[in-house]
Order: sequence, then structure tokens, then C-alpha cells
Amino acid sequence: MSGAVLLDTPGPRARRNTLVANAVGGVVLVGIVVLVLWKLGQEGQLEASRWTSLLTSAAWVNYFLPGLQNTVVAALYAVVLSMAFGLFFGLGRLAPYAWVRWVAGTVVEFFRAVPVLLMMIALWLGLGFAKVVPAPQIPLVAVVVALTLYNGSVIAELVRSGVHGLPKGQREAAAAIGMTHTQSLRLVELPQALIAMLPSLVSQFVIILKDSALGYIVTFNELLQLSRQFGAANGNMLQSLALCAAIFIAINWLLTRFADWVATRLSHRTSGRTTPHVAPPPGAEREEPVAA
Repeated sequence: MSGAVLLDTPGPRARRNTLVANAVGGVVLVGIVVLVLWKLGQEGQLEASRWTSLLTSAAWVNYFLPGLQNTVVAALYAVVLSMAFGLFFGLGRLAPYAWVRWVAGTVVEFFRAVPVLLMMIALWLGLGFAKVVPAPQIPLVAVVVALTLYNGSVIAELVRSGVHGLPKGQREAAAAIGMTHTQSLRLVELPQALIAMLPSLVSQFVIILKDSALGYIVTFNELLQLSRQFGAANGNMLQSLALCAAIFIAINWLLTRFADWVATRLSHRTSGRTTPHVAPPPGAEREEPVAA
């Protein structure tokens, strides 16, 4: 159904009102930006020296690059482990046995309900008392495990809802050719569900990357923490945090573009685009020789 059926096409007056509203909104936005920049200039925050210090080799070697490395390492560990956790418990919630579904559902709902920061602090304190992890690695382990438990539970729910969202004909067709429930999930339904929920997965990966910044609470030297340290040491906190935000935005943008590329490749592979068989034109059929 076309959009024209569901929504009336705006007339001349509506288009004019929309144009005026957009223009007024644009003027107000520009005014706010100018006012903020003027106020920052009055406070000396736009001085070149506050920004050029961000471009020195010492700033990047001692602060921004180590912080970026720690953030990316923690995020990568958490993404991989969250996917494994989510697939395992997501399939558990789809198991044919009620007790398996109950156990998986309890685990998923519990870790979805606990704030990720609370889990980080609890793991940091617990690992410190247990002394099962080397002390320098405790902050990293606490951050990765907390992110894995929380985001893995969210991914498990995505898996469950993604499989349930597929047409029932997929499972019925798999059963018709003799597949068991487990084979249907593993070979037919789960691959399609993963492709369908790829945008939601990417959003969850972005959340993992951003939530790694909470690690500063447990003394994990990630990008935000080292950016704050650099800003405090050089008197340019605003500039340091602005650079940190720009780095996060760039990483998230690259992650989104990569996910779009993967989705396009997967859709091309699974779209079933094959060269159609074209029937020969009338009269072009090869005639069988007539026996004498």
C-alpha cells in the first residue's frame, strides 16, 4: 500500500507552514550554537593552546592511544563472548524441553534485570577478594564479564524473538523433509533470524562499546578515563572530552557501515538471485525428427 493512501499529501499552506517552521528552527539552532561558542570564547575555551595540546605525540602515546586500545580490547572480548552467551541461552529458550527453557529463561531475565555497573563493581570486589585473577587484570575481567552477562542476555532475547518472528512455514518445511526440532533451529531458522536481527545486533555492539566507559568506576583505564586524566593534567577537560566523543562517534560509525556491508553481502547470498530460465520463443523448439 502506497504512502499516499495512508497519508494525505500536504497542500500549499501545509508546505508553507512546514518550510517556515524549519526555517525558524534552523535560525534558533544556529543562534544557540553561536551563543555557546561566544560563551566558550569568553571563558577562554577556544584558545588555540587548549586544542593544540591534543595533537602532541605525548598526548596520544601516553593517553589516547592506550585508552583506545583498552576500550577496543574490552569491547571485542565482550562482543565475542556476548554472542556465544546469547546464542547458547537463546537456543536454550527455544529448546523442546520445558526444564531447559526454564533454566535459560531464568538466567537471561536475571542478568537483564541487574544493572551492568552493579555487576562490574560486584565482580571487581569479588575477584579482588578471591584472588583468582592477577591484580592488574581484575578491572579488565570485571568489565568484560559484566558486559558479557548483560548484553549476552539481551542478545539471547533477540535470538528468541528473531526465531519466533520467522514465518511458521520455515519450521513446517524443515519438518516435512525429515529435520528434527534441533536441526530446524540450527540449519534453517537461526541463520535467517541472525540476518534479520543484524541491525539490532549492531545496536547492541554499539552499546557494548559505550558501556565499556563505565569501567573507570573499577579503575579500568579505558578511553574516557585517560581522556579525563589528560584534561585534568593540562587544564583542557572540555577539549579532551570533545576529542574522546569524536573518537567514539567515529568508531560507532565505522561499525555501523561495516554491519551494513555485511548485511548487503548476506542479503545478496540469500536472496536466491539466479538467472531465470527463459522459455524459447514460439516456433524455436527443436523438432523431433519424424520417423519414416
